[in-house]
Amino acid sequence: MPPRKEAEHRINHFIRAQQVRLVGDNVEVGIYSVQDALKQAQEQGLDLVEISPNVDPPVCKIIDYNKFLYEEKKKKKKKKKNINKNKKM
Repeated sequence: MPPRKEAEHRINHFIRAQQVRLVGDNVEVGIYSVQDALKQAQEQGLDLVEISPNVDPPVCKIIDYNKFLYEEKKKKKKKKKNINKNKKM
């Protein structure tokens, strides 16, 4: 059995930090406790996603995680397509 692939981003209750910097649409940018940030995400029916985990406090965004993954996949595919196009020239 192959090892389980770890998620690319921590979401919702998997975020380990005590405080996060919250950014994005429909939120007041600032530093919040994880509980407050999760509450805001739940009220909007969205996910709290850790975007930049290597800063203090980590940067999180309230978004639809599945839509976010779809957009990321599209960006990577487009980037790869452009790289291949440049190689052919």
